[in-house]
This record gives sequence, C-alpha cells and structure tokens, in this order.
Amino acid sequence: MKNINRLFKKGLALLPLSMVLLLSGCNSELAVLDPKGPVAQTQKDLILYSVYFMLFIVVVVFAAFTYMVVKYRENRPGRKETDYDPHMHGNNKIEVIWTVIPFIIVIALSIPTVDTLFQLEKPPEVEANEEEQEPLVIHATTADWKWFFSYPEENIETVNYLHIPTDRPIEFKLSSADAMTALWIPRLGGQKYNMAGMMNTHYLEADEEGVYKGRNSNFNGEGFTKQTFEVYAESPEEYDQWVSETQDQAPELTQERYDELLAPGLTEEHEFSSTHLAWVNHGNPEGMDYAINRHFEKYGELMHLESHQDAEDFMDEENNDDHESDRDH
Repeated sequence: MKNINRLFKKGLALLPLSMVLLLSGCNSELAVLDPKGPVAQTQKDLILYSVYFMLFIVVVVFAAFTYMVVKYRENRPGRKETDYDPHMHGNNKIEVIWTVIPFIIVIALSIPTVDTLFQLEKPPEVEANEEEQEPLVIHATTADWKWFFSYPEENIETVNYLHIPTDRPIEFKLSSADAMTALWIPRLGGQKYNMAGMMNTHYLEADEEGVYKGRNSNFNGEGFTKQTFEVYAESPEEYDQWVSETQDQAPELTQERYDELLAPGLTEEHEFSSTHLAWVNHGNPEGMDYAINRHFEKYGELMHLESHQDAEDFMDEENNDDHESDRDH
C-alpha cells in the first residue's frame, strides 16, 4: 500500500510538467489557435473562453471532492457513530444547489456560443479605421478529390489553390459535384459543408499576408487525405496583378476540359480565364447530378488513384513541403 501511495504522489508531482510539455508540443500544430483573420480570432476567443470556464469547473469539483473525502473520512479524529444517519431521504438545500449551478453553467456557455454563431453568418465587421468593402465572391466547388474555385466577378477559375486579398471579406459559395465535403482553412476560420444541389455561404477573411493550408474536413473516400489546397493571402495590389495575369495568360475553361477534371481522382493545380458557372452550377438542383451523369461508371470503381500516379506523387511532395516555396501563380 505504501508503494502505491508513493507512486501516486510521484504521478501527481509529474502531472503539471507533463501537461506543460504536452501543450508546448501541440502549440505549433494547433492552427486553430494561431488565427490570421477576424473570423478565426472570434472562434479562438470562444474556444479559450469555454476551455478556461470548464477548467474552472473541474478545479472547483475536484477541490470539493478532496474536501469531502478528507473531512468525512471514516477514520477522522473525533468521529462518532451518531454522525451518520442512514435513514436521511433528502436535503432540499443541496438539491436546489446542484440543480441551479448546472443551469447557470449551461447559460454561461450557451450565450456567447449562440452570439458567436450569429456573428459568423455575416461578413466580419470592419474596424473603425478601415473602409467597408463588399465581400469578394468565390464559388468553392468540390469533386472527388479536388477543389474548384470560381471567381464570377473576375471570370477566372483555379483548381486546388486560390488567391485572396487581405483585409477584405471573402464570401464563399459552397457546393459539391458529388460527395458531401467541407471547406476548412484552420487559420482563417472553421469549416462548413459543401453539398450537391444546395449552396451554403461561408464568410472568411485574412488580415495577414501568407500561405495557409486548406482541406476537406469531411471524409469522402480514398482520396480524402489528399483533397487539400493552398490559400495565398496577399495585398490588394498583388491580388489585382495576379487576376490580370490569369485573365491574360491562362487558357479558357471549356466544358469538355471541365468534364475531364470532374472525373474521380487527383489532379494538379490549374488556372483558367473563364469559369464552369457558364454552363453548370452544382449548388442548384439542376446541377446536382451533372458529374454523376458523366462519370457514373467511375464512381463504382475502386482505386481511382492508380490512374493518377503523377498527380499523387505531386501531392506527396506538396504535403512534405514547408509551404514556404516561392512558386508564382
């Protein structure tokens, strides 16, 4: 028994150190706690509020538990047999306390959560010293296992990467050509679902220049882990220059070429000087079966990725890269 107590005390002594090492090791990987935009910052604040609030509850509960165990232990000094009443059937005071306190906890967590959810359904609010801008509309369409980003105002389209200007809200129009997916850019904000035949709206914004990872966060088959993309957040001037170069230099996206890209499998990054929205919008009921009607037999096959070995090798290299490459799009 003494050995068990000794080991237990050593474990308690090492617990704080273990927690520090665990948290310090995870900090570099937790992109959601390294926000680069107002939406991600709002969500981080809510996460930390909830975590700290619940940690406070844990501390109070364990402190009360320890107090009860020590104070009312069987072998405490001065304990009398009459102190224990086995026929006590209730205590109204205690029952009111343990009913009211959880009710207060739920309210304290619910109010900021609901308030934040309503905030995220609107474009991020501009600061007092900033000029309000109309959101940049980007249609984010998924197909097994790739991303299409259509810019209707600029009439350009990219595959598996996108450029956005900093300090301007981005209004993503989310849809899917086949399986249900979810767009997630951890450093810019949380995820939201892409579905065929309907369209979701997702507001994000970057307030720092950089290259940020994005991915599909909803499992959709064998290519799920490689359905990633990169977000290039740059100054408005650099963004306008990229738009002009893409409009002038990129080839037009034909319906035949788009149908080829829709086929299940992986592909590299592409850019085009027109969009697929000219003939199909997968966010409408009319466009929900577009990909299925053209590639029905391929959705029943296994190992689509075998026929895209070059693209798979390309994606492997990208995943091993430190994302500080100076590729020019």
